[in-house]
Amino acid sequence: MKKLSLLIFLVVIGTADFAFSQNTYTVGVAIGGANYFGDLGNEDFMQYTSTRPGALITLRNFLNNPYKTGKFYRSVDVDARLSWQRIGYDETKPISGAAGFELRNYGRGLSFRTDVFGLSSNVSYSFYKTKAQPLHKQRAVFYVFAGLGVYYADARADLFDGSTDIDNRYYFWGDGTVRDGAESSGSGNIINKDEKFETKLREWKTEAVDYSPIHLAMPYGFGLRWGISKRITLSAELSYYYFFSDYLDDVSDSYATNAEIESLFPGNAEKQELAAYITDPTGLGSSGAVNDQTSPRGNPDYNDAFTFVNFEIAYNFKSLFLKR
Repeated sequence: MKKLSLLIFLVVIGTADFAFSQNTYTVGVAIGGANYFGDLGNEDFMQYTSTRPGALITLRNFLNNPYKTGKFYRSVDVDARLSWQRIGYDETKPISGAAGFELRNYGRGLSFRTDVFGLSSNVSYSFYKTKAQPLHKQRAVFYVFAGLGVYYADARADLFDGSTDIDNRYYFWGDGTVRDGAESSGSGNIINKDEKFETKLREWKTEAVDYSPIHLAMPYGFGLRWGISKRITLSAELSYYYFFSDYLDDVSDSYATNAEIESLFPGNAEKQELAAYITDPTGLGSSGAVNDQTSPRGNPDYNDAFTFVNFEIAYNFKSLFLKR
């Protein structure tokens, strides 16, 4: 994490130094909503209940010097972006009146929340009517982009009502309620999840594999940008972040077996019990052994992704470091 932070700092400083040596540059701030596509879900395609917030800071239009080129813009441009998106899903939550086993994956009962922090660079193409005229006189421009980024994402889950103690675990009943006692016992108070997301899933090796919280991804998409004045622009954008990883949600392939859990936490019965629960929260997904009755935990044939719809306001700065 320290190496990643240093890399991000050096890239940002280098980009800023280059940008400020130009006559103009644009800084945009955007907010929006992210929708997750991965191994969890109860909807057929679009996981609309997964919508979570996100934000971007974008530096662009720093390659052009209008005082030398005579043009306000370039059709082909490069930008640098710092991003944060929150993604998540809970297969135990009711949807449109459906609850419990009416939901497709309720018996698996998986959930997660991930804050995705990234640094990326994109190449864009804008379809300007004319590059020699400010955008506010052209009204709007359509653009497309694609890029590459480095992202930090470490999934967490809310699996305990309080501290990480097996006595604080949740029990998921067939009627869709969350309780503090097992359904087989016939007793248990209905409770609400505390939304603390205290469990760092990667540390419990839920699929008996090690993976890095550093991920590579390719963001691409399109948008429309309006000129409000010579300095201010507004944008609406839809992007798709395709990751070269299947562990943004901590789910990819198979449940850790009892034997694997014992080898991961040797001689520690308490951690083994916790790991078995964290791996399979309902106790219905895995028997703890490899057999035909154990359902697949995820689909390793498809990597994780998310869409991000955002609205941006940007300001075009005139450099103080370079005269005409």
